[in-house]
Amino acid sequence: MNKQKSLLQGLPAALLCLSAAISIYAQSPSEKHNARPQQAVPAPAVAGSNKTDAVKYTYEFSQPKFYVKHIVLEHDANGRGTVTFERLNEDVPVTEPLELSAEALARINAAWQGLRFLESDINYQADKQFPHLGTMKISMERGDRKRVAEFNWTNNRDAEALVNEYRKAADQVILVFDIAVARENQPLNAPKLMEMMELMLKRNGLSDPRQLLKLLQDLSTDEHVPLIARNHALRLIKQIDKK
Repeated sequence: MNKQKSLLQGLPAALLCLSAAISIYAQSPSEKHNARPQQAVPAPAVAGSNKTDAVKYTYEFSQPKFYVKHIVLEHDANGRGTVTFERLNEDVPVTEPLELSAEALARINAAWQGLRFLESDINYQADKQFPHLGTMKISMERGDRKRVAEFNWTNNRDAEALVNEYRKAADQVILVFDIAVARENQPLNAPKLMEMMELMLKRNGLSDPRQLLKLLQDLSTDEHVPLIARNHALRLIKQIDKK
C-alpha cells in the first residue's frame, strides 16, 4: 500500500518531468491491474531481416536525479521485448512487456540500418557534453557479434532518431502502466493521466498512439473513473483518429 501511495504522490512530479528534454514516469505497486490492455501485436521486422538470426537490441537511459532514473528497453527482431524502469527514491525496478507497432519498428530498423552499427566503430558523442540530460547506451547483439555505444548528446541523425524512438516507446509503455495502476487503486487520478496523454500526443511523444485506442475505449466506458476522464478519453480517440 505504501508503494501505491508513493506512485499517486509522484504523479505531479511526473508531469513536471515531462516538460523536460528527457521524460518518463511511474513505478509499480505490489499489485497490477488485472485487465491492463496490451499493446497491439506488431508485424514482423522490415524486409531484409533474417528471422532465423538471434538478434537483440537494447536501449538504456540513466540519470540518477530524474524522476525515472533508469530505463532499460530490450527487444528482438519482431519488436517484442520488455521495458524495465526505476523511479527516484524507489529501490524495486518495474518490468513491463513491450510490443512495438509495425510502423515504430520500421522507423527503428531504418535508424539501425543507417548506422550500420555492427560494422562501424563511430563515436556518436558530440563535442559538446550534456551529462545533466542523462547518459544513453545503445547496443546490438547478433550471434557472437556485439557492440555498445554510449553518449549523452549526439549530432548523428540516425543515432538521434533511434534514441528518440526508444524514448517514445518507453514513455508509452510506462503511461499505459500508470493508467492501469490508477484505475485499480485511485480512479480520481485518471483525469491527470488523460491530460498527460494529450500533452504527449501534441508533442509527438508517443511511439504509436493508435496502440492506445483500445485502452481509451475501455476508459470511456469505465464507470469507476470520473466522467471527466471518460469524456477526455473520447476526445483523445477522435484526435488520434484524425492523425
